[in-house]
Amino acid sequence: MRTICFYFQVHQPYRLKPYRFFDIGEDHHYWDDFLNRSVMRRVAQKCYLPMNALLLELIQKYKGGFKVSFSISGTFLDQMESYAPDVLESFQKLVATGHVELLNETYGHSLASLKSKAEFQDMVTRHQEKVKRLFNGYTPKVFRNTELIYSDQIGAMVAEMGYEGILTEGAKHILGWKSPNYVYCNSIEPKLKVLLKNFQLSDDIAFRFGNKTWADYPLTTDKFVKWINSVPQAEEVINLFMDYETFGEHQWAETGIFEFMKHLPEAVFKHTNYGFSTPSDVLAQVQPIGKITVPTPISWADEERDLTAWLGNDLQDEAFAKLYELEKMVNEIDDPEIKRDWTYLQTSDHFYYMCTKFFSDGDIHSYFSPYDSPYDAFINYMNVLSDFVLRLKEKAKEKE
Repeated sequence: MRTICFYFQVHQPYRLKPYRFFDIGEDHHYWDDFLNRSVMRRVAQKCYLPMNALLLELIQKYKGGFKVSFSISGTFLDQMESYAPDVLESFQKLVATGHVELLNETYGHSLASLKSKAEFQDMVTRHQEKVKRLFNGYTPKVFRNTELIYSDQIGAMVAEMGYEGILTEGAKHILGWKSPNYVYCNSIEPKLKVLLKNFQLSDDIAFRFGNKTWADYPLTTDKFVKWINSVPQAEEVINLFMDYETFGEHQWAETGIFEFMKHLPEAVFKHTNYGFSTPSDVLAQVQPIGKITVPTPISWADEERDLTAWLGNDLQDEAFAKLYELEKMVNEIDDPEIKRDWTYLQTSDHFYYMCTKFFSDGDIHSYFSPYDSPYDAFINYMNVLSDFVLRLKEKAKEKE
């Protein structure tokens, strides 16, 4: 079996509104509803609706020979229900074909796996329940942690929750001479299989596709197929993992990204001995070649493929520590609004906006941020957190 495994991450955070020091104790609504709705509707028109329509067309054309998988964050599922029911319906149609796999993740697209096993498990369970409710009883079997964050220990937690496999980054410093184009297994719980992103080929589509200064520009299906065919025959699976917003949002329609995807399956079927599979297909048919050892967490981000995009400076570390100091208080209070805000405040994007890495990767960080600077992001977040603490204390008093 030689196969291509396409996985798309679908996520939008709940962005905070500008929240001043003087709002603390006065205003308990933190979310920029106008901005969140605007971004969702804009990206729906540019990416989600046209790309979902294209994928449905390809699945029907190749009668299930073409398959893809998605991990859809809980914050995105909530925003679809509020702002884009048409997008939700288009995803439901895709899943109903039986040729699209949904993966599980943390509901709030959080970094809880790095801090709290209990919160991590709770978020995963809630995400699973939400997927089940929105997609006709669908139960995911494969897991994808926020930002592809993975370590031996995180894998062991995921295995304990009953998942068959997990997706992560094929980071060079972990693989060494090994190839990402095999199935591996977790070094603590070998029953958990690990699929590694081929970042070279994935990033050719996700990051380099529209870059006219790239030596291989323009990327055509013929060129891509040639690269796929150059992969050694013994290597079994090419994992192409990327943000779904690649299509139409990060790479605009004018770059030809939709045309590329439209013609890629035909080029693969005609000129290679590859098929297309979902992660579950791969795990069912391909045996792990060996254990992969990841003692410290890796992720998809930046050159380093580590955690420094979210937890790499004093601002991020302080905000992260302060947030999780509140976990016990939140769990003692049975209040749906508190629980919702707690979930949304954990979203990894808030910490990403505080990143100060303005070297090789700084432009990518600033592209995604609604703030003028990482310091503005930190101050805004900490103001909100101060108000959230006051609310928690008030609720705790009421309970006494």
